[in-house]
Parts: sequence; C-alpha cells; structure tokens
Amino acid sequence: MFQDVGGFEPQLRVIDVLPRDRGEPLGRSRLEAAKRAFTTRRVEFVSGMRLLRTGAPQAGDLVLARIASLGQHQRLESPHGRRAQLYEGDEIVVAYGERYAPDQFEAIIPADLGRCDLVAGGGVAGKVLSSHARMKRATRIQPIGLIADSFGRPVNLAQHALPLRVLRDRRQQVIAVAGTSMNAGKTTTAAGLIHGLSRAGLKVAATKVTGTGSGGDVWSMIDAGASRVLDFTDMGHASTAGLPHERIEAVALSLIAHAAAEGADAVVVEIADGVLQRETAALLAAPAFRAAIDGLLFAAGDALGAVGGRDWLLALGHNVVGVSGLVSASPLATREAEVAMGQPVLLLDQLRDPVLAPQLCFAAAATIDEA
Repeated sequence: MFQDVGGFEPQLRVIDVLPRDRGEPLGRSRLEAAKRAFTTRRVEFVSGMRLLRTGAPQAGDLVLARIASLGQHQRLESPHGRRAQLYEGDEIVVAYGERYAPDQFEAIIPADLGRCDLVAGGGVAGKVLSSHARMKRATRIQPIGLIADSFGRPVNLAQHALPLRVLRDRRQQVIAVAGTSMNAGKTTTAAGLIHGLSRAGLKVAATKVTGTGSGGDVWSMIDAGASRVLDFTDMGHASTAGLPHERIEAVALSLIAHAAAEGADAVVVEIADGVLQRETAALLAAPAFRAAIDGLLFAAGDALGAVGGRDWLLALGHNVVGVSGLVSASPLATREAEVAMGQPVLLLDQLRDPVLAPQLCFAAAATIDEA
C-alpha cells in the first residue's frame, strides 16, 4: 500500500565530494548551550561537528548565529514548543529559508554568511525584502558559521527528512483545509474538525503540507485529538516558500501518505497561506493533489472571500465540502456569505460536533463516488 522512494538532497550541492575547507571544530557543549529552533528538531547533534565560517547558504542549511539586535521576534520556539526569551549576544541554531507571509515578512536566502534576519519565530534565517506595515523591524542575527559534519559538509534539514512515500489504494478519508489568506482561520478550522472526528471515536492523523516552520499549528492539531501530526519540516524544509512546484507536490503527497500509514480513519491536511499564494495555487491546481483528497474545507476571512474562494476552488474541480473560518465569528458576515453562496457557513461548534464532523467527511467521500 505504501512505498518509500527516498528522501530529498540539498539542491545544487554536490555532497559526495569532500570540501577543501573542513572548517574548525565545533564543540558539542557549545551547540547544546545555544538556543535551538523548532525547524532543527529532526537533526541530532553528534560529536565531531564543525563550523564553516565561509560559504553560500542554501535552503535548509543549519547556522550557528548570534543575536545582534532584537526586533519583531524576541522569542525562539524550541523543538518542544517552549518559546525561549532572546537576548542580544545569545547564540542560536536556526535554518536558512525563504518566507512569504503577507501579514509579516517577505524574505529570501542571503548570498553569503553576512548579517541577516530572524524572519520567523520557529527558526528561519533570511534576508527581509519587505514587511507588513504593522511589523517591527526584524530581529537581526550575525551568522557565526554553517554547522557541518565531521567531514566539513554543511548539515542540511533534507539529510534528516522522512523518505518520500507513494500512497496507493488509499482507504482513509482525506479532507484538506485551505483559506483566503493568513489568519483566515485555517488552523482553527482544521483543529475543530479533528476534535469533532476524535470525539466521534475516529482515529485522526493530520499534516500541514506548506508554510513556514513553527510548532504552533502542530501543537493545535495534537491538542485537538490527532493521533499523529507531521508537517513539511519532517520532509526537510524550514519553509516551503520558493520551492519548485514539483517538490511542493511531492512533499504534500508524501505527508498524506505518511499520515495515512498511521492507520487513521481520517486524515486532515492543512495548506498554508491564501489560495492565490504561488505555491498554494500551484498545489491546488495539481491533478495529483486533487485526486489524493476527498474534499476541501475552505476557511474565509469575510463574506466576499468566502464566495470568491469557494467559486475559484470549484472552477479548479475541487469538491468543496464546506466554508468556515474567521467569517463564522460574525453573525452578519455569516449571513452575507450564506445568502451569496446559497449554502450555510459552518460554525466552529458544528465542526467540533461528534455527529456532524463525521457526516462532513463521509459526505465528501460519497460526493466523490457519485461523480
């Protein structure tokens, strides 16, 4: 039913050739004393690691850095979910990555190990290009060097990823959750559905397939009752922003396959950002992804977003099983959306209901079968 087909290698780096510069020894005690980010959680620090003070970082490379000045992010999320207070001069271990967050930062991977920014509290290093007007300036970090193995090869998250997995003959019900934008209520919607299914006695696995590395959504899904939660950091990515479309699709399908392998009755899949974001739009338009899910629950921030987003998804061929999200917090906005769509907006209490939640999932499967 499941087939592992290997993992990802860091892009554009020849890793079977030993580098000329093996760097300098990096004591394990120094690594353990540094504040370590959620994005690095799958990497095991061992004796004999080294520090490279020169080089061009790539997505997923681990870097030991020093806090130069505090800004927007003044806490760093640990692999276990604790948010550690940061102080100027602290040493931290984070991973390089891009960021696409309309409500926060747009950032790219810098070309060298010069001073850059902490662009996400989950532990992503990048160079800020733009920011939302409400954001403070980014916390500035000074890279000390890339963390390398005993041979001087940079340690990359991709080397510690779960293998790619192909899903065949799926039996679980798979419901995806997408939304109009950041903060449209996607995670709350996904957690609500997980809670309702769990209360009904069903075993639920969950996954977040795109976004920026952070444990908040993972913990929310676990707290809601999911038996196992995986996200794109488990597939070797600190962030999915800027990844090629084919890799986004491979990550998403692999995560669904890994979640399904847990023996769950249902799998809930969260997709980050809004439906018009580059990677999200490409994933939702991919026939293979559409075939891997039974239905899609749409989270909207307002009535117009509910109508436009639902219709956009229907035009792509998705089976939209319901609309919920932040719009449901306002009775007036809910009423506007229901009149315009000709269907009810799902309230959070309904998603959490142990009778209605399974009906939503199995009605999705029935719609697919009838089609």
